Amino acid sequence: MNEQELIQLLKNPITLNSAFKELVSIYKERLYWHIRKIVINHDDTDDVLQNTFIKIFRNITKFNEDSKLYSWMYRIATNEAITFINQRAKKNNSTTEEIQQTILNNIVSDDYFDGNAAQLKLQKAIATLPQKQQLVFNMKYFDNIKYQDMSEILNTSIGALKASYHHAVKKIEVYINNN
Repeated sequence: MNEQELIQLLKNPITLNSAFKELVSIYKERLYWHIRKIVINHDDTDDVLQNTFIKIFRNITKFNEDSKLYSWMYRIATNEAITFINQRAKKNNSTTEEIQQTILNNIVSDDYFDGNAAQLKLQKAIATLPQKQQLVFNMKYFDNIKYQDMSEILNTSIGALKASYHHAVKKIEVYINNN
């Protein structure tokens, strides 16, 4: 089934439920890992993923098809993850950077983290980046998302995304070389 057929099934009240199950089946893992790179913790990722799919389900009839379906869903997932991090920071009376550092410091005890020392060092380097650079780096480096698609997801120009990625890479290199 192509994306256009899936969209039509999602917008039809009769086929919505079965089409939504198909949508979840297709995109659940990709969205999980996208969110996981932002919120880091597995349990938090599951919560944000669930909220993402609820929001997608509630708003699918409003999807105007001016972008790809997955770009629209990634935008929702990204916004949900950022909202989650910001709410946690506000609740703990701290900054989003402090929250991410706390989560990263606890990642080794996370049963779902199976990375080695190099992967942990990379995650720590990524956590030092401003939020936008983190998003751009993760989407480009790990997910290999094209700048055009990233532009739709993050609602930012391709030039700005390329600059953010370049700056992120340079900062990560400096961090890794100095730690």
